[in-house]
Amino acid sequence: MHKTFSNLMVKLTYALILSSAVFAGSGGGVRAHEVMPTIADLSVSDGSAHLTLRINLEAFLAGIDLDTVVDTNNAENAGDYDSLRAQPAGQIAARAPELLDTWNKLPVLRADGQPAVLETVSITIPEDVNMSLPRVAQWELTAPVPPATNGIVVSWPAGAGALVVRQQGVEEPYTGYLEGGSQSPEIVLGGGGQQTAWQAFTTYIPVGFDHIVPKGLDHILFVLGLFFLSSHIRPLLWQVSAFTAAHTVTLALGAMGWVAVPASIVEPLIAASIVYVAVENIFTSRLSRWRPLVIFGFGLLHGLGFASVLGAFGLPQDQFIPALIGFNIGVEIGQLTVIAIIFLCVWQALRVARGQGAERMAKVLYLTLAAVALGLSLMPMPRLAHVLDAPVALFLIPGALIFGACFLSVQFRHTAEPYRRFVAVPASIGIALVGAYWFVERVFL
Repeated sequence: MHKTFSNLMVKLTYALILSSAVFAGSGGGVRAHEVMPTIADLSVSDGSAHLTLRINLEAFLAGIDLDTVVDTNNAENAGDYDSLRAQPAGQIAARAPELLDTWNKLPVLRADGQPAVLETVSITIPEDVNMSLPRVAQWELTAPVPPATNGIVVSWPAGAGALVVRQQGVEEPYTGYLEGGSQSPEIVLGGGGQQTAWQAFTTYIPVGFDHIVPKGLDHILFVLGLFFLSSHIRPLLWQVSAFTAAHTVTLALGAMGWVAVPASIVEPLIAASIVYVAVENIFTSRLSRWRPLVIFGFGLLHGLGFASVLGAFGLPQDQFIPALIGFNIGVEIGQLTVIAIIFLCVWQALRVARGQGAERMAKVLYLTLAAVALGLSLMPMPRLAHVLDAPVALFLIPGALIFGACFLSVQFRHTAEPYRRFVAVPASIGIALVGAYWFVERVFL
């Protein structure tokens, strides 16, 4: 009894440390304050350019660097954002001209190389949005352009995050995805700038990948929950296949507008799915006959979550299918990347547990990796954070804990099922705790 209690306490300690690291890195709910791209619909008529933005004004007014922040909770000026988010819509609309002055100095629009000065037509900001969710405003702008203008270039300021530009009112319209600090090619006003099928396909692959790594922490934890069920490849293949088939179906149905489920329902259920797979891992290491069916059901939910993100970006209507396929392939590459990374992390521990690896070399390797990961997590690395689009510690601290758990698995390799005892079960407990927190937050907070 004492031995069982001791083992349980060790596992819970690992799990609490792991879940605390993830909480610290993720800032709680991933969805609630996730940074989304600004959507810009552009048209030109009667000597005026019209630009309609769907934009999170509070994030811009708070001065958050949207190029490097995935979640506003993780920003240095998160407090300013929360204060602005609590203000009435009218007060936020009154401050919008502050942004416009800066943008016109860039300028955001150039017509045949000449600056086009934007002016506000109207700003609509919803009042009845839950405080934990972003409040997306619709900002209509206009700028005079010469009647004979041939084309317009859109420039997006550094630090403004992603911008999706969609040309309206012409055949073969331009649709483009801009990072902060970049500009579009010249958008010909007569149309003809539409992406080819191949361009749409390749453009949306990184969008899908980015939604998993690094922005999709809930999807990452779900995939890790699948991985930690068993140290054998066959159960993993069954689960990943069921998950992929399911989310592909609902992603397509949701993107086409045939299925729509409110995020207030989908997001808590995604968190619950994380808890389920992780808790089941604690009690079994075998793939039951019905687990793939359950995973398929959860995959349907995750597909709806993917579809909501894709809806925020918008799909080019004339290249809908290639863009949708590209996004889905990007999601799959992201999931496979997560599996490949975690497999490389635990590979030596698995080899030692099976009597195939050198114990001393594995212990030295894991101690070194844990120390390096912890050391790097304490160092400011803005360039790497920019590449990851997330705090570096968000990945390095859990990595260091996994390396430490693998070291213990090797150190106590003569105990029964050392990998499962020291790595898979503690990690699954940590994943379950994080998923449970997200569920409570998304339902009650």
